[in-house]
Amino acid sequence: MNSRKTIAVHDAATIHHIQWERMQEGDYARSYILPLMTEEPSRYVQNVQTQLLALTIDDRIMPLTVNEAEYDNSYVCSPYTHYVSYAKEELDMLDSALWKGLFTPLLSTLGGWMRVSQSNRMAIVNNWLLSTNLYHEMTAEDAEWITEHCVERFPRHIVAFRSVCRKLCPDFYDGLQRAGYILIPSRYVYLFHPDWPAQGKWRVRNTLGRDRQLLERSDYRILSHEELGEEHAERIVGLYNALYLDKYSQHNPQFTSEFIRLAMQKKTLTLIGLEKDGRLDGILGYYQRNGVMTTPLFGYDTSLPKKTGLYRMLSSLLVREAERQGILLHQSAGVGAFKADRGAVGEPEYTAVYVQHLPVHRRAIWQVMAFLLQRIGIRMVEKYKL
Repeated sequence: MNSRKTIAVHDAATIHHIQWERMQEGDYARSYILPLMTEEPSRYVQNVQTQLLALTIDDRIMPLTVNEAEYDNSYVCSPYTHYVSYAKEELDMLDSALWKGLFTPLLSTLGGWMRVSQSNRMAIVNNWLLSTNLYHEMTAEDAEWITEHCVERFPRHIVAFRSVCRKLCPDFYDGLQRAGYILIPSRYVYLFHPDWPAQGKWRVRNTLGRDRQLLERSDYRILSHEELGEEHAERIVGLYNALYLDKYSQHNPQFTSEFIRLAMQKKTLTLIGLEKDGRLDGILGYYQRNGVMTTPLFGYDTSLPKKTGLYRMLSSLLVREAERQGILLHQSAGVGAFKADRGAVGEPEYTAVYVQHLPVHRRAIWQVMAFLLQRIGIRMVEKYKL
């Protein structure tokens, strides 16, 4: 490590030492992090119990979550939930009795091992409690400094980073490997850039065009962030829940109306809605960092006929925003065939874990998981475009 970096971890008692105005996106970070530090995070994300701190390194600031067990937490704070509880639910998506019969007992065994090895005793850096954590520009040296500091501060905890994607942060990715992190495949995500379809097949451009026409010919009115108000908060929560909790999994982050109000007031997410006959039927909320945008809030009225095309219209709005700003759109995981048809490129995403400072019985499981998920898990997702 060639140059000395300024690095610190702050709690509610020392948060006032932070010079927010000197930080990258300091106003945004203060608006987002302070409420979650000074109040219970569960007020904003209902199924998250965690200690939320703030880590600063030079002029960057990011939230850091610290857990002991909390096996019922959303996967954003619980690797047990991600790799066992959620994975068991996703087996149903394969619609294969053979795979389910094979992997259910394997996941149960893995779950027991994860509990014994205290896998949830973890400090997760840059954890915004969202499905996708976007990163500031990070270097290989940053990985070394943050690791050294966190191991000293949390000697009994695994040190981890979620949402690590080599295509988005190649230098940081390599730095994590050199620092001794184990890279555990976590999802297969889809990335889209406005310039890519122009270089691709006519079919991709045609599909995107049909989505735009569907929106233009519909009776839906696009509501900007400024047009959405307090009266929409509960409806927004309901639309998100209908898709991500009721249709997919209760292990997804359970955002509360307080989270939505915070987004409205402080623009921690940029909200866009679809309204018809005075009723909000679709919503998305995105944020951006370092030339990348992603949408952790997405939902629509699932009781309406599929032919209405709300998912297609909301996806078209996201593409429009990426085109308007000329930035890369991180489309998260799931419905891979739909996203690939519209020019998105699949890429593995990892949870990076550092365990070298821990006893052997707590380290072994991560090597086994990395091997199994790299050899089996990612290949299955690629094959079935999950």
